[in-house]
Amino acid sequence: MPNIKSQKKRVITNEKATARNKAVKSSLKTALKKAQADIASGESDSKAVVSAASSAIDKAVKKGVIHKNTAARKKAAIARSANQA
Repeated sequence: MPNIKSQKKRVITNEKATARNKAVKSSLKTALKKAQADIASGESDSKAVVSAASSAIDKAVKKGVIHKNTAARKKAAIARSANQA
């Protein structure tokens, strides 16, 4: 544990940020899994599913949780799988 007041504050701030980032990553993974499942089943409209997944990815980038190149790669993979289905 830190002894300096500012470092104690940083520990608390980092814990809050970690929790926030974990929640965003978790919801992103859920959205991606749901999109993959919907595309694989082929029952629903793939365009809406891809749009929802892309939106979740963009929100994660906006919050700084994932890198923009990672987001581009994930969006391309979702679009590719939707086009193949």
